[in-house]
Amino acid sequence: MLCILDTAIVDRGRNVLSCSRDGTARLWDCGKSACLGVIADCGSPVNGIAVGTAESSLNLGTPETAPSEREIGTEGKILLLAREDKKLQGVGLQSRQPVFLFMGSDAFNCCTFLSSTYILAGTQDGNIYQLDVRNTNAPIQVIHRSGAPVLSLLPYRDGFIASQGDGTCFIIQQDLDYVLDLTEADCDPVYKVASWEKQIYTCCRDGIVRRYQLSDL
Repeated sequence: MLCILDTAIVDRGRNVLSCSRDGTARLWDCGKSACLGVIADCGSPVNGIAVGTAESSLNLGTPETAPSEREIGTEGKILLLAREDKKLQGVGLQSRQPVFLFMGSDAFNCCTFLSSTYILAGTQDGNIYQLDVRNTNAPIQVIHRSGAPVLSLLPYRDGFIASQGDGTCFIIQQDLDYVLDLTEADCDPVYKVASWEKQIYTCCRDGIVRRYQLSDL
């Protein structure tokens, strides 16, 4: 297994997921520090993953073999894979079966859930795709604010926070009706964004973790 590019926590954290440059996504047992299985083998680097509860009408498939007793909280979950080969893939976490495959404009760097129905994924050429997991034939919308790579996406309140390779970091609320810029372009890349209540944290290539205190949006 080559270097791990992203991780995600399943349910309360007894299991975690990882994705790697070798094209695999793996499920791990934290208590035994052991791999419980390969969820997907894409044949292309997987740059980012996200796990969430699937919409009830979505067919996640059936496991070919019974899950391990050490596998906790995987039922009814879907795993998103942001792939280097321009594909965003959905896989049933417990079944290991493909659910959908969406082709984007460039390599996908990151992905996240807005709800059990709606997802976001960001590409190397600056596009942010919003999709409905029940029908991924066409995106609901494509948001493009610059051509810089989208490096991080985080659901926040009624919208989301995005960061890009040109240093841009912004919050979009309520269907693009309100945009708040935390930082503008011509800065070092902002690699990751996290939130805690009304505080936003960003980590940047310049080695600084920044904290933003937000009033009510």
